[in-house]
Amino acid sequence: MIRTVATKPFDDQKPGTSGLRKKVPVFQQENYVENFVQSIFDSLEGFRGKTLVLGGDGRFYNREVAQKVIAIAAANGFGKVMVGQGGILSTPAASNVIRKYKAFGGIILSASHNPGGPHEDFGIKYNAENGGPAPEKLTDAIYARTRAIAEYKIADITPIDLDTIGTVKAGDMIVEVIDPVADYAELMEALFDFDALRKLFKSGFRMRFDAMHAVTGPYAKEILENRLGAAAGTCRNFKPLPDFGGHHPDPNLVHAKHLYDEMMGPDAPDFGAASDGDGDRNLIIGKGIFVTPSDSVAMLAANAHLAPGYKDGLKGIARSMPTSGAADRVAEKLGVGIYETPTGWKFFGNLLDAGMATICGEESAGTGSNHVREKDGLWAVLLWLSILAARGEGAKEIVTKHWAEYGRNYYSRHDYEEVDSARANALVDELRAKLDSLAGTTVRGLKIAAADDFSYHDPVDGSVSQKQGIRILFEGGSRVVLRLSGTGTSGATLRVYIERYEPDQSKHGLDTQEALADLIAAADEIAGIKRHTGRDEPSVIT
Repeated sequence: MIRTVATKPFDDQKPGTSGLRKKVPVFQQENYVENFVQSIFDSLEGFRGKTLVLGGDGRFYNREVAQKVIAIAAANGFGKVMVGQGGILSTPAASNVIRKYKAFGGIILSASHNPGGPHEDFGIKYNAENGGPAPEKLTDAIYARTRAIAEYKIADITPIDLDTIGTVKAGDMIVEVIDPVADYAELMEALFDFDALRKLFKSGFRMRFDAMHAVTGPYAKEILENRLGAAAGTCRNFKPLPDFGGHHPDPNLVHAKHLYDEMMGPDAPDFGAASDGDGDRNLIIGKGIFVTPSDSVAMLAANAHLAPGYKDGLKGIARSMPTSGAADRVAEKLGVGIYETPTGWKFFGNLLDAGMATICGEESAGTGSNHVREKDGLWAVLLWLSILAARGEGAKEIVTKHWAEYGRNYYSRHDYEEVDSARANALVDELRAKLDSLAGTTVRGLKIAAADDFSYHDPVDGSVSQKQGIRILFEGGSRVVLRLSGTGTSGATLRVYIERYEPDQSKHGLDTQEALADLIAAADEIAGIKRHTGRDEPSVIT
């Protein structure tokens, strides 16, 4: 039986860069989930009888929402839902399933790297038939629908047994519960030389992978330990938990400090890595060296040809605007295109679909390629392992040789989290008002070459995205970027990105924060960060 239920709009269902994210109690309001899911379906056309992919990172409220999505999908005429066992699918794995089985699209239940638990974060996002996040045109349509919705449809069906792999009926719709790891592992085996990686581990190579009690645990356990022969215990915290074990599943130097400390210790493994809540981000730490996400993008691009899936070279490299320019110099040497996009993986989709880019990356620890349409944490780890195996060198040696060849981009991100929204917006408005007057002025001995509010003109579809981040560019290639993030759920997060390009190899051994000290001070003087936020220091430095 299909019921049509009267409802009223909520005024806070505007999707951000990766879907709708709110605290769990917000999603638990009567009709809140139903309204948003129905609004997604109301904004789509031509899905009757087609397949919808469904999965999430296993955070608190994942199973309950998965049942709601299945019932609403059945009522709206989908022919089939493919859902990961236990309601689990990493974000890159979901993208792969959509593409492999030519599904109409997919719904991913995740708040990415944000905390989980009864009073923490939850999220819902829609991915299109290419496997990538919904484009802005569609998310705008979904938001418009949430503001006008008056009813939703839902099927009265018995809750699906999400823990048993197999096929069952849900009204007139089929629900197929699938192994969440199998298709993804098969894809990785097609891209990388698993025999070479087995030899690497057999040689005594030691690794530590921290899944942070998040979704990549089962994937890493199966691939690294079961298929590649890494020693038992290589994968730590590999069981996904609804609250991520009470920890923050963000693979950075604050929330994964234990891994950093281990990799800097006297008995460090050869290689360390971690991933986040939904499996699309990565942390790379070699023995004695942290590899910044911006550097990682550049180094993976420079060495990708060493893996079978990329032996024919790259078609181009794309990076988000706040990501350092390290990848630009790799693209120049390779003779391929370099594309600077706004933050948000959806902006890479057009470039990947058009065959203009092969590897993409963001400074926020997201890296990926044209194998799916999402960033992919475990993929980045496997590509790093492939490079280590092919070159027969440690990560530190590879990094220092790269800097010697291309120059070093000292780079750091300062996050001011949960800033009062009015104060954060006042900072941005004040800074925007004086952008035109900054060029040619000198601050802290640094001469400003240009300042603007970044706009992106998509080379594929011609669309324009404005006000994507304020850039202050200094002579010599250094810069400061400021933007408000759309991934949080409380207040505003001000992100300040600081970058100094240093071509002189003799100056490549400086402490990052010391190397950037004059730029950090200049950023505060120009933007009034302390004055507006009331903070003497950032919440997180990465």
